[in-house]
Amino acid sequence: MEEPAVLPEQQPENQTKAALDAIQQLGQMNVPATNESNIFCMTIVGQIEGHMVLPPQNKTTKYEHIIPTLVATEQNKNIDGILIILNTVGGDVEAGLAIAEMIASLTKPTVTVVVGGGHSIGVPIAVSSTYSIIAESATMTIHPIRLNGLVIGVPQTFEYMEKMQERVVRFVTSHSRITESQFKELMFRTGELNRDVGTPVGGIDAVKYGLMDEVGGIGQALAKLNRLIDDWKSAKEVEGIKQ
Repeated sequence: MEEPAVLPEQQPENQTKAALDAIQQLGQMNVPATNESNIFCMTIVGQIEGHMVLPPQNKTTKYEHIIPTLVATEQNKNIDGILIILNTVGGDVEAGLAIAEMIASLTKPTVTVVVGGGHSIGVPIAVSSTYSIIAESATMTIHPIRLNGLVIGVPQTFEYMEKMQERVVRFVTSHSRITESQFKELMFRTGELNRDVGTPVGGIDAVKYGLMDEVGGIGQALAKLNRLIDDWKSAKEVEGIKQ
């Protein structure tokens, strides 16, 4: 039997249900349709889940959800810019770097806003956008990478960790104004964290170190993103004229 046609008055109800399902399943809104906002808001919250599934009580952001969403926003002609809200404790190193590389490679303007915290592997994600903003009360924890589970005590294991750490350092320093020596000094500082190595950096200090671009919130982020969109469109028009 053929399915009954969806009546026009039922369409808004179906769209609302689809939007609620997306929020419940993925923790974020759908990609904007025609005549909606030209800015897509993406949230990265909780712990970044990688190849291992975390316990159900953990608040997670799954990288297999984020990556196709970024591809969809890059392809969607109705989207001119992406606002990324970040509040994460960190998580899987490779998954976090994958998300950061994806954001950095987008051709459309992006602005990251760190609210609450952008800790550990959240730092590369925070700096991967075109422009980065951090709330004054937010913090970013910079520390050496860790390995969870069984660690084999052979030189190759520690060489792998060192190479992985260099990847993080190289990415952060190439996408922000902080120097490699300053970032490593914060990463290996002792005494800042209880029984650990690393440094918690507040909003104002993050800008002072050159890690983030500005202290602010959503208002400043949207204003900056709209200016970046205008510049991006103007550059595209000039490029079109030259061609």
